[in-house]
Amino acid sequence: MLRTFQIDKQHASIVPESTLFKTLKYLDRGNIETPFLLIDKEKLREKAKMIGSHIRKARVFYAVKANPDVKILKCINNLGLGFEVSSEGELEVLSTLNVKPDRIISSNPVKSLKFLGMAADYGISYFAFDSSEEIRKLVQYIPNAHVYVRLSVPNEGSEWPLSKKFGVELEDALELLRFAKNKGLNTVGITFHVGSQCTNPYNWNIALDKAKTLWDMAENNGIHLSLLNLGGGYPIQYTKSVISIESIEENVNELIFKRFPEEIIIHIEPGRAVVGDAGILVTTVHGKASRGDENWLYIDVGVFNGLMESIGGIKYSYIVETGKSSKPKKLWTVAGPSCDSFDVIDTNVQLPEPDVSSLMLILSSGAYTISYASEFNGFSIPKTILI
Repeated sequence: MLRTFQIDKQHASIVPESTLFKTLKYLDRGNIETPFLLIDKEKLREKAKMIGSHIRKARVFYAVKANPDVKILKCINNLGLGFEVSSEGELEVLSTLNVKPDRIISSNPVKSLKFLGMAADYGISYFAFDSSEEIRKLVQYIPNAHVYVRLSVPNEGSEWPLSKKFGVELEDALELLRFAKNKGLNTVGITFHVGSQCTNPYNWNIALDKAKTLWDMAENNGIHLSLLNLGGGYPIQYTKSVISIESIEENVNELIFKRFPEEIIIHIEPGRAVVGDAGILVTTVHGKASRGDENWLYIDVGVFNGLMESIGGIKYSYIVETGKSSKPKKLWTVAGPSCDSFDVIDTNVQLPEPDVSSLMLILSSGAYTISYASEFNGFSIPKTILI
């Protein structure tokens, strides 16, 4: 069965031609049962190899939370990357792949006691913190841990800010480093996060300036640091062009080696940038309606079973199946399948009108879709297929 989709120049600028070709070829087979997430293995490998390559001596730890599908983790593991985990569930998956403990770190500043016990047994030794209570927990469970303090930095320009829940200011960070050292922990460094999907390159400049200030404050207090963890935040293309990872890293590399010691250790924790634009969600239109002056389009994946980030400001690009004839575009409100009125994915989306039962492709949807998904209202979580 050959399917026809209306593809614009904008789509071609977001999705590589090779990824789109593989997707369309996969969809030409019979017995398509949606929703599901297609992941382009070559694109995944390409991004995993490229990230960190423009920062000298950088070690890359994939943030498992972005997409914890075991097939994806196997692919990344085979490339030799490390992993950043935050929970016992994520660690359990990595343990089934026999990932060595020196390739795993945990940058969640507040960890469960169960996770700390598992991490201790597994042999993980690098952990973030941003409170005295977390230091006490680490001393109890992993007294020889290597620890790095989470510094609060601006998140302006990030489409998914992360600056309120975690992180401390300079004086508090210094006091926590002192406390951790006095408790016998190995105080090795600083971490920060500029915000997920950060499209403002200056956030890294400000963060590195602030980290350098803390680094010097620590040194003046007899605390010798060696590690700078840059967190994540690299953006991908959803509906518009963003600054390239190469540009970000070249700038960051220059700033680091101007400000910090030559022997510094650098960690990076990409998640979205590794897997996001390697993925395309395939969904089916199962309803249409006109309500007042709004056209509504209902599909079988929504806020609860895959597109949770849409409520936080992430906007996706869509390709619809139209058949052989080209159709004019009009504005749609796109909604998910549940009977909850909160389940609205996007508004004022310009699309050609599809038929009920037509397929829709949601581009750059490999990250934070499946990992957020639930079976609320009995609707299935999209399966993940590598192509």
